Amino acid sequence: MQPRVGVIMGSKSDWPVMEHAVNMLTRLGVAYETRVVSAHRTPDMMFEYASTAAERGIEVIIAGAGGAAHLPGMVASKTPLPVLGVPVESKALKGMDSLLSIAQMPGGIAVGTLAIGKAGATNAGLLAAQIIGTHDAEVRRAVEAFRAEQTQNVLDNPDPGAE
Repeated sequence: MQPRVGVIMGSKSDWPVMEHAVNMLTRLGVAYETRVVSAHRTPDMMFEYASTAAERGIEVIIAGAGGAAHLPGMVASKTPLPVLGVPVESKALKGMDSLLSIAQMPGGIAVGTLAIGKAGATNAGLLAAQIIGTHDAEVRRAVEAFRAEQTQNVLDNPDPGAE
């Protein structure tokens, strides 16, 4: 299947967080590709990736980064595609540095900023599917089924002390 979502990260060490985006995309039946694309160590490759993503069939880019977290914003500056930024938790500041870096984009270059870590990556995969679902009924149905399953799980288990 042709990848529709690009899942990129600044370092291989970001994979334990970013795999949650991939897991959600897989669950919803959305094809993706994954790459390590560093804003600081491989800037030319990052610009090439971002500037060619649309012509390669990518519809949404999920970019995870820690620390200075320049990757989502720099990618967004080189593509018209939606870019979803996932702050990866850093050792020094627990991901607050990454969150603030991604969230503080100047007006005119949009990056959707998700929560720090696993929840943010999971929701980035879900949000990418929702974006694609605006024009793909099959993906929309998969998102609807996922949400219905979440609702049913809560209804089936209303008492947390019963288990």
